Amino acid sequence: MAEPFATFTSRVIPLPNENVDTDQIIPARFLKTTEKTGLADALFCDWRYLADGSPNPAFVINRPEMQGRGVLLAGDNFGCGSSREHAPWALTSWGIRAVLSTGFADIFRNNSLKNGLLPIVVDADTHRQLFVMVAADPDLELTVDLETQTVHLPGDEDIPFQVDPFARQMLLAGTDEIGWMLDRAPAIEAWEAGHPARVDTRPAHPDPAAA
Repeated sequence: MAEPFATFTSRVIPLPNENVDTDQIIPARFLKTTEKTGLADALFCDWRYLADGSPNPAFVINRPEMQGRGVLLAGDNFGCGSSREHAPWALTSWGIRAVLSTGFADIFRNNSLKNGLLPIVVDADTHRQLFVMVAADPDLELTVDLETQTVHLPGDEDIPFQVDPFARQMLLAGTDEIGWMLDRAPAIEAWEAGHPARVDTRPAHPDPAAA
């Protein structure tokens, strides 16, 4: 079970690239594992490292001041391409908790919501404004409040956003659909005990030898 998603304040990682696909987020060669351990090092691997394996100083998350930041401000259509849960795994393993964009690929958005990563859709004007603000003040801090579905900007300006109500409930509780069902197991068992099966699944002609 994940940690409940709590309100947090963070500086911003600007990544204006559009159509960043899941293979750019985490290349396919890292998909052999079903463990999240080490995936932080694979995040944006082909952009993040040079041919000799050394860090690419030009790539944004390699800059020392970006360490510890939990908000990624991304270009449009973030997370397109093939389906892979490893993409949100890698992002959250690195420390990113929310991604702001004008649009997300559907599968990536759904995978993110199931894995503790909050995808926040903003309109194009707000998106441009955020990049301008971050360029003017690289240490700008945003507060992400999932409870009220609001991003708070400096100066008390708020950006509202919408999240699927059930996904929001799961994030705030730090669980998923399986955990939600398991929490309700006693109620389910009580209901089933009071409602006999409508269909008799016993064999119509039992084998006498088996008696």
